[in-house]
Amino acid sequence: MPPETRPTAPPTAHPSGPPGSEDRRNVIHDIGYRHYDGPRLGRSYARRSLFTQSLRGAYGLGRSARTKVLPMILFAAMCLPAGIIVAVTVFAHLRDLPVEYTRYAVYLQAVIGLFLASQAPQAVSRDLRFGTMPLYFSRPAERVDYVVAKFAALTCALLLLTGTPLVILYLGSLLAKLDFGHQTAGFAQGMVAAVLLSLLFAGIGLVIAALTPRRGFGVAAVIAAMTVPYAAVSAVEGIAYARGAGTAETWVGLFSPITLVDGVQSAFLGATPATPGGAGPSAAVGCVYLLLLLAAVAGSYALLLRRYRKAGL
Repeated sequence: MPPETRPTAPPTAHPSGPPGSEDRRNVIHDIGYRHYDGPRLGRSYARRSLFTQSLRGAYGLGRSARTKVLPMILFAAMCLPAGIIVAVTVFAHLRDLPVEYTRYAVYLQAVIGLFLASQAPQAVSRDLRFGTMPLYFSRPAERVDYVVAKFAALTCALLLLTGTPLVILYLGSLLAKLDFGHQTAGFAQGMVAAVLLSLLFAGIGLVIAALTPRRGFGVAAVIAAMTVPYAAVSAVEGIAYARGAGTAETWVGLFSPITLVDGVQSAFLGATPATPGGAGPSAAVGCVYLLLLLAAVAGSYALLLRRYRKAGL
């Protein structure tokens, strides 16, 4: 009876064999990974996913509870005055809202600036700091997809912040049975101004935040970019008004983001100007305001594209 034979495992090839054993060194090992046979979703899916995650991240959704505190507080701070205005209008039986739709964001610009300063670095600085850019740009997303997704996400986050109080004011005006046509027109003008503000602020915030991987530096730089020009423009406008230099008061508003938006909505959306004298730019000067605002948005987008040409290397 022949002895029992047991199957023996084939010898394991090792890259460090004796000299001359080429067949033992040149071996491809199968370590058990399976090939992906599912659908290739492509660039559009990657762009949508990046947009969705960035928008949710702006309000701390899908992240730790600590990251939700500040954006939710700022969102509540934007909506609470609108609720108070509606309550006063309803119970006092006022014939119009105490605050214009187009003026609401100007009054609460400090809250908007804090939101931008906290979320613009969160959107882009973390990716630069932790070196995740090569992962984004490996495949299939391109640099333009990253910039478009981040720009659109922060713009929508700001629009949600500035537009929600306007919706509260509009619904409150209908509850108070104010003039439907007048309130609808004012609400539409306010939303147009909110879109322009969101585009401009998102572009400026992302450009500044993309310059440094340090989130703290980005926060400080965005706050400075929002507050210092406005303080300087307000001071010059006050001096110009005191000395009767109306021309200087009109043109100096071009040098601050919030006064730039205010000049556009004063010239074309029927808003009351925020200047000390209450005189907004004419239609011709308003065209300059509008062109500069659109150029700032387009320039911010172009600067972001240029910034990320080398960011993923």
